[in-house]
Amino acid sequence: MRTMRPPLPTLWLMTDDTRGDAAAAMRSLPHGAGVIFRHYNAPDRARLARTLRALAARRGLVFLVAGDVKLAAAVKADGFHAPEWLIHRATAVRRLLPHGLVTAAAHGVPGLVAAERAQVDAVLVSPVFATASHPGAQTLGVLRFAALAEQAAMPVIALGGMTPDRFARLTGTAVSGYAAISALQKPNENSVKTISASRSPT
Repeated sequence: MRTMRPPLPTLWLMTDDTRGDAAAAMRSLPHGAGVIFRHYNAPDRARLARTLRALAARRGLVFLVAGDVKLAAAVKADGFHAPEWLIHRATAVRRLLPHGLVTAAAHGVPGLVAAERAQVDAVLVSPVFATASHPGAQTLGVLRFAALAEQAAMPVIALGGMTPDRFARLTGTAVSGYAAISALQKPNENSVKTISASRSPT
């Protein structure tokens, strides 16, 4: 039985219902990387979560379920990811997954404040750059992201149009890693060599 939380990854794959093959992308991730299972609209979401959870365990990946605390517990996930509107469920997560990682999404200062109150382990701040997930949405850009990251009381993961080159542009900010959908669907050497797969717990 796990008695401590897994190390916080610096590289995260966000799965998506319509973009790419999650299993194939996971097979190309380095040991210790993270996976946030979304697939919100999949009719067989529970079965798929179990399949991908098993794959993550075989490959040494940290597997989080987004948006469904009970599903995260049912598949024995390594933790839970809360969309910004679900950050308040952190208490329930700690009860069901006492040794799991809890991450949350934040799009501005209110999200950061909520994440701090919920005492999550890390916050995914987005959208840093233009992203296919939210076409036309206002982006933070490097400067606004840097300002938000500096205010965060927990590790910050950059999300939104992220690639290894764009992650490099955030050097010097209070960033702990990055998450991506499209950039990791066709992994190559550059997509995993920019940063190490995990960091020490904080």
